[in-house]
Amino acid sequence: MSEARKPQRPRAWQRMLSGRRLDLLDPSPDDIEIADIAHGLARVARWNGQTVGEHAFSVAEHTLTVEAIFSDRAPGCSDAEALAALLHDAPEYVIGDLISPFKTAIGLDYKAFELRILGAIHERFGLPATLPPHLTDAIKSADTIAAYYEATRLAGFSQPEARLYFGQPDGLSPALTQKLERLSASPTEEVERRFLARFEVLYRA
Repeated sequence: MSEARKPQRPRAWQRMLSGRRLDLLDPSPDDIEIADIAHGLARVARWNGQTVGEHAFSVAEHTLTVEAIFSDRAPGCSDAEALAALLHDAPEYVIGDLISPFKTAIGLDYKAFELRILGAIHERFGLPATLPPHLTDAIKSADTIAAYYEATRLAGFSQPEARLYFGQPDGLSPALTQKLERLSASPTEEVERRFLARFEVLYRA
């Protein structure tokens, strides 16, 4: 009797348009390219696509918004800190954007998986694999403010409902507040270009 064939390990890598293959279970910084991240994030919809307007509000546009809020609230921040804010959701270029209720249902294993990819992304671009707690908290606060404006301007939340889940935004300059109150989704190619341009400014600095 011939020996039974051993089952092959399920494929756990994704091929990128750059030609890179990123192993999701053991991500290597060498397999991460910013062009792949920008391309992917610009095509992943926030809020499961449940937003108003002609275009989906992408994760790339969300990260640009979060970085703008973070930098506005911390005008003395370094370019590296602002870059960390821009890349805070970068793993979603391969794993997609799961809404918070679904992440809660999945549990901590998903978060560990996400952080492993984020650590590889940070290493690729010269950031600490694990950010200091104060920086993580500041980025999270900016992320929550962005979610408030996305919820009320794009996702159909009333202001009282959004305040219940995301709190009342504070600490923003009048100029940025006015910009956020006019928040809208942009075409995919435009957002991808803007994301790459902002990355170049922060990374090359």
